[in-house]
Amino acid sequence: MAHINLLPWREAALKARQKEYFTLLVAVALVTFALVLAINFYFQTRIDGQNSKNQYLKNEIAQLDVQIAEIETLNEKKAALQKRIGVVDQLQRSRNVGTQVLDEIAKIIPNGIYIIELEKQGNTLLLTGKSESNNHLANMIRAVELSDLFVDATPESITADDGSAKLLSSFKMKVKIKGLVDNVSEGGKL
Repeated sequence: MAHINLLPWREAALKARQKEYFTLLVAVALVTFALVLAINFYFQTRIDGQNSKNQYLKNEIAQLDVQIAEIETLNEKKAALQKRIGVVDQLQRSRNVGTQVLDEIAKIIPNGIYIIELEKQGNTLLLTGKSESNNHLANMIRAVELSDLFVDATPESITADDGSAKLLSSFKMKVKIKGLVDNVSEGGKL
């Protein structure tokens, strides 16, 4: 005889499949949740690491900015000191200019030339005087050009004095002093 199962086997099989399905669904959900957490943890760790590197770089940049500001301050102080040293050096070189100028003038003026006035304006001397002849004046210009202290002798005017008994001519001449700077040396009469 045929065996008939009167138990609700289809409902039991359906419940078993549903139980297996929900178990599998929960397992997949747990694995997916764990995977999402792992990926999130991995990327959060990377972001935190990058943020710490960025913060380290910001701190180092701030320190370098402070050092750059100190270097700029030191460069400004160095430039100021170099300027002072240059002024002191210029003053040192032009310390005895008055004496040197008068000594050199005495050497280069030939007989027959008489200096009436010497005026120093910066690194230029303005010579005013009288000459017995133009040859004496030309000799003086040549002596100025050969001088170690003077350069660029430029006669401004030569005029004959008709009222003088010796027939002297008046002259004005500009002579530059080597190695002087206009803003360091002061103008005035020697």
